[in-house]
Amino acid sequence: MRLLLDTHVFLWANAQPGRLGTARPLLEDERNELLVSAASSWEIAIKFGLGRLPLPEPPARWVPSRLRALGATALPVEHAHALAVGELPALHRDPFDRLLVAQATMLGIPIVTGDETIARYEVEVIHVG
Repeated sequence: MRLLLDTHVFLWANAQPGRLGTARPLLEDERNELLVSAASSWEIAIKFGLGRLPLPEPPARWVPSRLRALGATALPVEHAHALAVGELPALHRDPFDRLLVAQATMLGIPIVTGDETIARYEVEVIHVG
């Protein structure tokens, strides 16, 4: 199964796997393909730059090393993904999360998240916790 990880799930999987709860076995199952969007890298870089996300090293080194450690696949953001955000109802104010919802919807895959607002969209959600 292909799974798109919300940014906080990617962070937790690397630093606090206990927070993944019932979703943890899915992320640890090597038969599942874990996808991490470039939107998450963008969000991490911005929050790190603002001093709101402490990391042991700059995101340009940390994110690729953590992708490898998880065996995750980087998912690029395509123009179609970005444009699909405009078709979504205005349920969520976070532009990063809206882009992840658009990607999961277009790819027909579930998004792994702890964000209850994402579940209000017509997208399959796997809840952490």
